[in-house]
Amino acid sequence: MNQKTKKLTTLAMLTALAFVVTLVMRIPIMAAAPFLKFDAKDVIITIGGFIFGPLSALAISVVVSFLEMITVSESGVIGLAMNVIASCAFACTASFVYKKRQTAQGAVIGLLLGAIAMTAVMLFWNYLITPLYMGVTRDAVVGMLIPIFLPFNLVKAGLNAAVTILLYKPIVIGLRKSNLLPASEGEGGSGKIKFGLIILALFVLATCVLVALMLSGVI
Repeated sequence: MNQKTKKLTTLAMLTALAFVVTLVMRIPIMAAAPFLKFDAKDVIITIGGFIFGPLSALAISVVVSFLEMITVSESGVIGLAMNVIASCAFACTASFVYKKRQTAQGAVIGLLLGAIAMTAVMLFWNYLITPLYMGVTRDAVVGMLIPIFLPFNLVKAGLNAAVTILLYKPIVIGLRKSNLLPASEGEGGSGKIKFGLIILALFVLATCVLVALMLSGVI
């Protein structure tokens, strides 16, 4: 199997995994807005971007969002567009930075910038698009931006960033053992992630889970 075939195979596997995650994990985390659901597909999309670059993250995002539209989504083409925009704002930003600086620090900076980009972009696009599919006035949407859309996207971005840090190295190791990834591919900062970074990721994950439980009214 040549390298091009291995890359296509790996991208197909990551795309399938991201879609399965979308099917089995659609969790509403805002009691005030149950239509906003969290799934972890952006973790897989970002890992694909870390390995192969931002264009691969874009490709996975488009395919997974299309499959989501024709299966479980109820928001049609608008939902497709919003999913692609959100995923690309996070995953493509993070993977672009990581491509330029393939270290643990580069991964963290990329994920942080991706979280900021996704939050800002989705506030803007929710302001533009939400009135079209919710049938509410734009003034009503403005009233939802800070108390609903902002915390949802911050929690979503924090969960995605933390889980990406925790899963990136195990997934890359698994791909290498399957001979789908050479030792030099995706090496970057994965081998340099220090214990402190893992602790930080676990702290962010725990914090975001607690905030999500609070926002959903569980605690």
